[in-house]
Amino acid sequence: MITANRAPAQPRRWQQLWREAVTDPLELLGLLDLTDRAGELLPASDTGFPLRVPRGFVARMRRGDARDPLLLQVLPLAAELGEVPGFTRDAVGDLAARAAHGVLHKYRGRALLLATGSCAVHCRYCFRRHFPYAAETAAANGWRDAVTHLAADRSIDEVILSGGDPLSLATHKLAELGEAIGAIAHLKRLRLHTRLPVVLPERVDAEFLDWFGALPQQRVVVIHANHPREIDAAVGAACRALQAAGATVLNQAVLLHGINDDADVLAELSERLFAAGVLPYYLHQLDRVAGAAHFEVDDARALALVDALRDRLPGYLVPRLVREIAGAPSKRPV
Repeated sequence: MITANRAPAQPRRWQQLWREAVTDPLELLGLLDLTDRAGELLPASDTGFPLRVPRGFVARMRRGDARDPLLLQVLPLAAELGEVPGFTRDAVGDLAARAAHGVLHKYRGRALLLATGSCAVHCRYCFRRHFPYAAETAAANGWRDAVTHLAADRSIDEVILSGGDPLSLATHKLAELGEAIGAIAHLKRLRLHTRLPVVLPERVDAEFLDWFGALPQQRVVVIHANHPREIDAAVGAACRALQAAGATVLNQAVLLHGINDDADVLAELSERLFAAGVLPYYLHQLDRVAGAAHFEVDDARALALVDALRDRLPGYLVPRLVREIAGAPSKRPV
């Protein structure tokens, strides 16, 4: 019998994968053979911060393991409901740093644009989990308010796109901003803070790379990976593609209890990052946002972990241990 030739299956576009994200905690537990643990794991009431996680990220989790370090980053837990002194809704003083619609101006020479409130994954320790995005996104009104602020302040030479996640926006929307800031002569660098190359590496597609690679500014991409198992072959390919498009690629991790507060895990994370062309940059102490207290690691433990990394890794693979303090002129070393 003759079988007709079939065209090879086309890779699914990132927008489709975005829409297929898991948003039901019970479905997530079912995918990991943990349905029987739902009663003990899930909170009795709504945390106010919904679950969202791409299925490709779920596929990297260990089935049957309720303590999987990737799962714990995204699964709503009862611990989020407790009020803990010192943990607030605006942990790093974002609201006081607003300089224009969707623009935060905390540090000399840099302005941060809240490009969108959307993100492909909702990390439970997110310091902006309570941020009023509906009223504060720089992409509103065709970026006009944000671009006006950037153009008026000649002390700003670097624009940081954050969110949410700026790569949540379609490339044509990012191109609107790129065109507008291209006319501002004092802007030297464009920096993207994004988790999408890690949780949805398909977002780093040809259309995005063509646009990004043609930008006139120096380009920096700061990704966010906390555990070595987050970095698979697709993530590595996405990071190398960003590098090939002319970006310096760095990683920011957050030190998280029960997830990466282990010298072996942190060392392997640095090694895998560097193999993918990414330089470990910051290891953040947890921003003390309400709902995330169960992730905190004390400073003594954090310093001991960094000392252990110095003993086993070359200096360029040891991230700087820092903390963000509301009102401080920069991230502060711990």
